[in-house]
Amino acid sequence: MPKVIVYLLVLLAAVAGSCKSGGQGKNAGDEIPDSVLNEGIEISEDVMQDIVQNISSPVEMAAMIKDLGVPYSNRYISSTDRVGNLTTSFQQALNLGIYAADLGYLNMYNKTSAVIDYLTSIKTLSDAIKVGQFFDFTTLKRLATNSKNLDSLMYISVHSFNEMDRYLHNNNRTNLSALMVTGVWIEGLYLGTQVYKVTPSQQLAERIGEQKLTLDQLMLILENYKRDKQYTALLEKLQSLKDLFKSVNIRIEKGEPEMIEENGMLTIIQHDTSIIEISPEQLSNIITTTEHVRNGLISL
Repeated sequence: MPKVIVYLLVLLAAVAGSCKSGGQGKNAGDEIPDSVLNEGIEISEDVMQDIVQNISSPVEMAAMIKDLGVPYSNRYISSTDRVGNLTTSFQQALNLGIYAADLGYLNMYNKTSAVIDYLTSIKTLSDAIKVGQFFDFTTLKRLATNSKNLDSLMYISVHSFNEMDRYLHNNNRTNLSALMVTGVWIEGLYLGTQVYKVTPSQQLAERIGEQKLTLDQLMLILENYKRDKQYTALLEKLQSLKDLFKSVNIRIEKGEPEMIEENGMLTIIQHDTSIIEISPEQLSNIITTTEHVRNGLISL
């Protein structure tokens, strides 16, 4: 069992009592404030960072897709036309993550004109949840107009999102941080599954199967916020995916350790390999359900 799962199981047991206490003093349509959602709950920044690192980078996924010779298609990304309809912090944070994943895909295919549109949408959403101060829109827009600056664009974009995440964590708003990460994850999975439908690949199938572990971790974190009906609905949607991933088998094949010198010190590198066992039927079901879940989330 991965160490982050063990840590979260202990954490969830410790905070279970505080999650159950909450009254009914809100109207059914009201959004529960971040301060109430996070009351008595603290998720380690290290835990969040472990999960973020385990999520396939949108750029890595896009690079794999591009290497497969799959042409760019705007059918794989979420339209920015809906930004004005995103009025709650829940919708804004979730879609901030979704557009961040789309930005990685656009960057990989050098779609500079579309990049500016998505940067504008991300700026709008980051301002709405009060983390826009970490988003250097002017610099990012300038870099986006020149394909030679894509590496710098991605570096600053990633740095901006890390700063947003750290700020949300330090200000007792980890629920929004969890939504941003969930948005990145579901959009990356959607991108990979949609491409697999057109261009099946063993490498892509394995990357899809690996998402079983990340989904488990995300759902454990989101469980902390199910006092809000929006989070409960999100968990129900993700549960339909989790049920399908249960039959995906992931096993670790031990490799030979290697000793290397790094900065004057000897370090042992363990060359283990993850073996992903996922059948065509399992893939087909995951692809269909991912499409349903993702499209449902962007229509909230």
